Amino acid sequence: MSARTYQIRTFGCQMNVHDSERLAGQLEDAGYVPGDGEATPDLIVFNTCAVRENADNKLYGTLGHIRPQKTAKPGMQIAVGGCLAQKDRGEIVKRAPWVDVVFGTHNIGALPTLLERARHNAEAEVEILESLETFPSTLPAKRDSAYAGWVSISVGCNNTCTFCIVPALRGKERDRRPGEILAEVEALVAEGVLEVTLLGQNVNSYGVEFGDRLAFGKLLRACGSVEGLERVRFTSPHPAAFTEDVIDAMAETPNVCHQLHMPLQSGSDRVLREMKRSYRSARYLKILDRVRESMPDAAITTDIIVGFPGETEEDFQATLDVVAQARFSSAFTFQYSIRPGTPAAEMDGQLPKEVVQERYERLVQLQNDISWDENKKIVGRRVELLVASGEGRKDTETQRMSGRARDGRLVHFTPTGALVDRSVRPGDVVETVVTYGAPHHLVADGDLLSHRRTKAGDNSEAGLRPKTSGVTLGLPSFGAPAVTPEPVSGCAL
Repeated sequence: MSARTYQIRTFGCQMNVHDSERLAGQLEDAGYVPGDGEATPDLIVFNTCAVRENADNKLYGTLGHIRPQKTAKPGMQIAVGGCLAQKDRGEIVKRAPWVDVVFGTHNIGALPTLLERARHNAEAEVEILESLETFPSTLPAKRDSAYAGWVSISVGCNNTCTFCIVPALRGKERDRRPGEILAEVEALVAEGVLEVTLLGQNVNSYGVEFGDRLAFGKLLRACGSVEGLERVRFTSPHPAAFTEDVIDAMAETPNVCHQLHMPLQSGSDRVLREMKRSYRSARYLKILDRVRESMPDAAITTDIIVGFPGETEEDFQATLDVVAQARFSSAFTFQYSIRPGTPAAEMDGQLPKEVVQERYERLVQLQNDISWDENKKIVGRRVELLVASGEGRKDTETQRMSGRARDGRLVHFTPTGALVDRSVRPGDVVETVVTYGAPHHLVADGDLLSHRRTKAGDNSEAGLRPKTSGVTLGLPSFGAPAVTPEPVSGCAL
């Protein structure tokens, strides 16, 4: 009997992408193999998001679309997990009774058992826990990349932002112990991974659970001692919890990238109060000044919400003013829309769509102009790139490849020159000179100045991905590539 095949379709933020890696790891431990992307798989798992606009309509529409596939293939199963499952619970099987399993954010480790139970009982299984019982890091993970990995340092959030439903669905913050985090980092590096991103809803409040308010800065410094780890990133910090020791750790730890993604959300102090964001614009800008003092080359990105309930033209102008002063390298901009279950959904002053759209377009134009100006300043500069896979949609037709600079900027480059060692692969490291700056990317069309083949490049070329086995870890093993999740955008947190 052949192994059962699976696909995982991921919606939402980086947290969900990493959760999907954990789901893939469990399924493969249970004997499943990745589907080939063409034939109908034996199992489709939807890892959902409740933050994005119209998330429920998208899910139920997709479930309706695949219903005929399930009807035509006896024994096929459909599972729905993630934030929308945590929110809608049994409503999912009421609206889509052909779904076999529904599981929440706190029990992703139950998926294989629930699938088997649903098969045995020939009825849907719905299991939603109210709090985290097992930290996700104890679960196996099938990594999506041979050269870069997510490492969760905490789950949940202790903030109460009025536009955000994440704390209600992910629970209060729970922190991993530093030793567990470093063990996972070291295991990934042992298999050739060059870059890790430390992941949490609010990374710089890490340590609150075990009483060390300086724990995140210490963790960054500890990552600096991991031999073979070339790049460390993190997402996302909260301006209210940002401390000087983190800036010092970023500046003084060579493998910590000079990149900072710090959500602003609004430049209006009045709107920030309504959002229950416990900082003000002056505090935010002071942090940016301090970061640039220590790291003049730092690239700073942000999240901004336009059209929050009650936002006036004066409030919006305050956001434009902060954006102009902050000089972000890029920004994720969102039009506010009602998220059921959040306090903001019940607020007076919900703005007409056309007002929000017009403000959004002005903000995007301003930020694009700033991004372009900032990127033009990099023309002529030598940059080191970690070669990426799937980041350049036009790479095939332009004969270019793409990579990320240490500051996180996307660079499309020409993989040519006398210094190229055989061929350039995703996971290799190259150096080149920027020849053109566009608003959302850079171009480097000259010959490469250097090319270093890496173990990650070898593994990418061979189609291998690390599979970590949980918090006890040991040595990861390799397997066939996981099914690539759908492109995601960051949550507005």
